[in-house]
Amino acid sequence: MNKVVRTPLVCPLVPALLLASQAALAQETPRADKHYIGLLATTYNHRTIGENTKETAWGTGGTLVLGGHITDLFHAELRAGGGFKDAKVPNSDLTLSVDYYASWYMGLHYPITDYANVYGQFGFSYIHGEGEISDPANDRNNAYLDLDGEFPDSGFSVSWIAGLDFEVMDDTFLVFEGGKLFEDTATDVNTFQFSGGVRYEF
Repeated sequence: MNKVVRTPLVCPLVPALLLASQAALAQETPRADKHYIGLLATTYNHRTIGENTKETAWGTGGTLVLGGHITDLFHAELRAGGGFKDAKVPNSDLTLSVDYYASWYMGLHYPITDYANVYGQFGFSYIHGEGEISDPANDRNNAYLDLDGEFPDSGFSVSWIAGLDFEVMDDTFLVFEGGKLFEDTATDVNTFQFSGGVRYEF
């Protein structure tokens, strides 16, 4: 009698347990199997502008990020971006624009809490921009004449970024970061990038 009662109870429990375990596995997708997309507002800080003046100027733009997790700690990504507002160099008639750029990075991210990570990444960027002097005959622009035209002269450069992210919803992160976008070896202008935005992992 006991055997007859137990058999009908066990039969429906086995599929239910299997389905529950599969659902739990589906909810806990390892980070190594995830990709991500991000949208960032970016500020460009151009430094050491000019032969002797070493001025600083600020521009703004946006960045699209596409990446994937190689392991739970390492990631690789591609970025594409461009400028919205050109940088006006103080005490001159020079403006610097970043028309577009593309970057490739490899990086390491490390969890500091259950909802936050720090990360650093290193890679290479290609940048296309322009320097424009509206009044090249003016003496105050003499230190910037080599920046008139295509900017930077050396389009490829080493780049790096350090950042912090916070998970505000499931798989959705607020991102804050800064780093070096490029160095123009012909004119010694260094351009740093500071960004904030959202990243979604899937």
